[in-house]
Amino acid sequence: MIDLHSHLLPGVDDGSKSVDQSVAVLQAMIQQGVTDVCLTPHLPASRAASGPPALQDQAYQALIGAAPPGIRLHRGNEVMLDRPLASSVAADRRVTINGTRYILVEFPRLVTAITAQHALMLIASSGLIPLLAHPERYAACSPESVRRWKETGAVMQVDATTLLASRTRGERARQLVAQGLADIAAADNHGDERTLLAGYQALVAHGGAMQADLLMIQNPGAILEDRALMPVPPLEFRTSIVQRIRKLFEREDA
Repeated sequence: MIDLHSHLLPGVDDGSKSVDQSVAVLQAMIQQGVTDVCLTPHLPASRAASGPPALQDQAYQALIGAAPPGIRLHRGNEVMLDRPLASSVAADRRVTINGTRYILVEFPRLVTAITAQHALMLIASSGLIPLLAHPERYAACSPESVRRWKETGAVMQVDATTLLASRTRGERARQLVAQGLADIAAADNHGDERTLLAGYQALVAHGGAMQADLLMIQNPGAILEDRALMPVPPLEFRTSIVQRIRKLFEREDA
């Protein structure tokens, strides 16, 4: 599996606080079958044109010196769209995923659907492909809104663990997968136990082995190689399995 959204660059944001903490998470990921992780610390759009801050570069050097063998680390940022993204970001790609056209972005949680659509359209017009992190977090998220966002050229990343959540975010995430609107899944690990594996297993339990493979292996791999993504077929969630998942994971992920 390939995880393109993590906060494992130590000591730079609200994620992992130390190299040791990050190494422990990476070791657990290896055991779960993760082969590649993209380190995507938070970065406001107002600072994106300057590239990753020096603190991130220093943290990366410290982490790769201690990272366990068996997992490949890639760089990127999760860019908060607090303002329009500078056009120069598309030219140097220092904050995109692995230097590709794909850039992981997020919005304030109360963003409106039309504001999100306009912002994603501007990024796409610059030559980048916006990868919207966890659209299920936004109150404006609905299948209709997501279809409009995707029409701008954006692609959608649902949180794998949120697929197991019983409340609003989980319902939104499952709805996106059910209607074939999700493009990849990621763990959004913050130095904790969030994992791709639980989401992968849940999809397989619903008869969605193909969808799990596309969301967590094939399409993330295509992003790392700057290739086009494969469409993910809709998946019908079985009510009995959803109820069982709710009993096992009775919490809302942060």
